[in-house]
Amino acid sequence: MTATIVPARLSAPTLKPGADCRLAFQAAYENRYTWDQGFPGYRGRCEVASGGNTVTGAFQVGPDLKARVEGLPDQDLTKAVHNQLWEVTIHRVRRPFAQVYGDNGFVAGDTDSVGMEVIVTGKAAGDRYRIRGDVVTMVHRHIHGQVVTIHTDAVTETGAGYLSRHYRSRYSDPRSGEFLGPEQQFSDTFAPLTSGHWTLRERLIRCDGNEQNFRFLDLEPLGAQDS
Repeated sequence: MTATIVPARLSAPTLKPGADCRLAFQAAYENRYTWDQGFPGYRGRCEVASGGNTVTGAFQVGPDLKARVEGLPDQDLTKAVHNQLWEVTIHRVRRPFAQVYGDNGFVAGDTDSVGMEVIVTGKAAGDRYRIRGDVVTMVHRHIHGQVVTIHTDAVTETGAGYLSRHYRSRYSDPRSGEFLGPEQQFSDTFAPLTSGHWTLRERLIRCDGNEQNFRFLDLEPLGAQDS
């Protein structure tokens, strides 16, 4: 497992503002690590550490990507672990680029230290991205009446695509641009199962001076009798 800091310069020639950049964005989109159809599901122990306290439970993620969390002392912690597993698994689903973005166009904007801006037109007009080489380094999307902006500072290279390792997320009002809460900072550690599928081993979330650490331990793929 290696953590690769996103380089400061583009690894490919920069397109001029106004140019069609569909192929460049598609290359970055398809370079994200996803699970194949042979994903077996997995299970293990989960630990949540916050404020000097650590609690332990058990979890399972099925081949259908549905998670089950058990053994934690209250529903808030159970929901928190379930949310982390859901957030990870939803991004491991492999969907064809044309299926997701077939109703959109992509136009190159400016280029800064984060990467080349990708301005979305068509059905998802108003969304923006930045890419550096074959990595999406910024996401600015309208979701459920809010705007989420995510900056990726470092990635883990799996050999079959990248996983975001260090990134920052914040929500804002789509009309006023005002922030709807503090920025969250994430540090993720991934490693492969014996089946070869990479899964989350640890996630540290820092927000407004507080830290919460999720650990996923003793992981093993599910057998045919488990799924």
